[in-house]
Amino acid sequence: MNNKPKPNKISMFIRSLLFGIIVPIFTVFYSLLCVAVLPLPLKYRYPVTTGWTKSIVWLLKTICKIDYHVEGFENIPQDRCGIVLSKHQSAWETFYLPNQFHQTAIILKRELNWVPFFGWGLAATSPIAINRSDRSSAMSQVMTKGKKCLEEGRWILVFPEGTRIAPGEIGKYRLGGARLAVDAGGYPIIPVAHNAGRFWPRRKFIKKPGTVQVRIGPVIETKGRSAEEVMAQAKDWIEKKMLEIDGE
Repeated sequence: MNNKPKPNKISMFIRSLLFGIIVPIFTVFYSLLCVAVLPLPLKYRYPVTTGWTKSIVWLLKTICKIDYHVEGFENIPQDRCGIVLSKHQSAWETFYLPNQFHQTAIILKRELNWVPFFGWGLAATSPIAINRSDRSSAMSQVMTKGKKCLEEGRWILVFPEGTRIAPGEIGKYRLGGARLAVDAGGYPIIPVAHNAGRFWPRRKFIKKPGTVQVRIGPVIETKGRSAEEVMAQAKDWIEKKMLEIDGE
């Protein structure tokens, strides 16, 4: 029997409101720091720019009482880079995961880099920004820019479902991340499962207190395999782990 007390709705509203006030103000000032370090090489500016994402995770933990528990750090290779294929339920993982892999490059639409303050910080991390209006060349852009990032030793974060999916649901897994890993020469894939959507739901103002469960899976080798085969294995691991997490 679950005897945990239900979160107080008034308390959740106040904490969510406080978070919603502090973060935009903090972002405006921090973005100016990100702009200031733009002339520096990535290895110097990346730790500065990701200070923002780390701060957001800390604010969520401190104000909204959203903690996290991670298993599987030992599965992350220390001698090579690759592709992270993660479940996408919330904004939380977009702040947390880039800090766990070396100089993570996130695939995003280039227009996000133009958003005042927030976009400036994104641009300082040198993401893989693509022009989605030109659908015919979108994958080509990902391949070209993705290969360059991998050759530089950077990890690439991909949400194969493409958009945030509600807890308990499964989106359509797209092949882009797996195809990049295979075609770039057989880079490894790390699958990630989590239940952040339970605490910071998509397009919801209220953030619920609790502990996000994150599971980092074992390396999936891709050399000599098809993108379809690799993605099927990653999806199978992620969704089985989601059932385990949701059943806890």
